[in-house]
Amino acid sequence: MQNIENTILVASGKGGVGKSTVATNIAVTLAKKGFKTGLLDADVYGPSIPTMIGPAEKPKVHGRHIEPIEKYGLKLMSMGYLVDPNTAMVWRGPMLAGAVSQFISDVDWGELDYLIFDLPPGTGDVQLTLAQKLQVTGSVLVTTPQTVALADVIRAKAMFDRVRIETLGLVENMSYFICPNCTSRHEIFSHGGGETAAKDLGIKFFGRIPLEPALRVCSDEGHPIVDAYPESSSSRAFHDIVNRLLEHLQTLKAAHAASTASAAAQKRLPIIKM
Repeated sequence: MQNIENTILVASGKGGVGKSTVATNIAVTLAKKGFKTGLLDADVYGPSIPTMIGPAEKPKVHGRHIEPIEKYGLKLMSMGYLVDPNTAMVWRGPMLAGAVSQFISDVDWGELDYLIFDLPPGTGDVQLTLAQKLQVTGSVLVTTPQTVALADVIRAKAMFDRVRIETLGLVENMSYFICPNCTSRHEIFSHGGGETAAKDLGIKFFGRIPLEPALRVCSDEGHPIVDAYPESSSSRAFHDIVNRLLEHLQTLKAAHAASTASAAAQKRLPIIKM
């Protein structure tokens, strides 16, 4: 995957926190900003990207290479585009890892600035496979404000630490609800948990996404909200999150370049014999 500049893993410690929604809208937002972007659905057992993006024809195969689907300015691949949606993937770990490996090596991604991975929940085979096969830029964790979700995020961060993948930051989904009738803000799932968890874990807090009916409707209809309703509260939140992600990546790359230059300068220092 030498032609892919950045690989970002969107992950969560548990299901049901809106990880696929976040991954999809981050990818579409990057594409709207002019970046060449791909989205890989690595959740083989429960692929959600075909629902988020909408149906498409089966990908074409040329020899050993699979041609990705293209929608909303993205290059896409998901097991949901390859098998019948009513088929259960009853696979053991090695088969699961093999499928993800094929998505990495056999899909003709071309040149990309960003490849976003929508990971399955938990800390299992897919995460380990990606850690072994890719030089990952970093991960973005998704949580909701309540305590049970935050506890799983801590475990997910520990897993990425163990396989030496940097956690770039955290996104809090379903953060609050604004009543359309009274415009009051309601903290349905508590408040401030994501920001506190990010601070405790020593990672960036990228932002909050509101609990907005239009976001659910767009996800179910296969039309990402950042494209369908770009002025909505959720769309503005996603744009802010992506801007903070890009800014953080730029800072990390500048720090890495300075460190590399310093190391090279140290090697060039003359040896002085005493």
